[in-house]
Amino acid sequence: MKIGFLGAGLMGKPMIRNLARAGHELTVWNRSRPNADGVADVARIADAPADVAEDADLVIAMLADGPVTQSVLADDGVIAAVQAGAVIANMGSIEPDRDRALAALAGARGVHYLDAPVSGGVAGAEAASLA
Repeated sequence: MKIGFLGAGLMGKPMIRNLARAGHELTVWNRSRPNADGVADVARIADAPADVAEDADLVIAMLADGPVTQSVLADDGVIAAVQAGAVIANMGSIEPDRDRALAALAGARGVHYLDAPVSGGVAGAEAASLA
């Protein structure tokens, strides 16, 4: 599966490594390029958020908060770049109203949107045991 991953921080980095280990093809973007470069051995690094979405079957957002998630998905063109039929899975914890608005934007383009926050912390991400 082709996966675009947004956010290569404390949670994202081990999630990316686990997905690569499972055989998925990853394209990664992070606001701080050095964090993204930390997974360059297992993923292609994108220069812009929308670049992760262009040919992805699944886009995973593991971003800091609601405003950042909205900015990256809506303002930076991720939703606009995802192909109809693909899935965006927001794994960060954001405000329900914001998630519903992002889901509506995605849905208008024929893109599926999943609100899927995770728990288990960095240890869970490293052990591939997030709930």
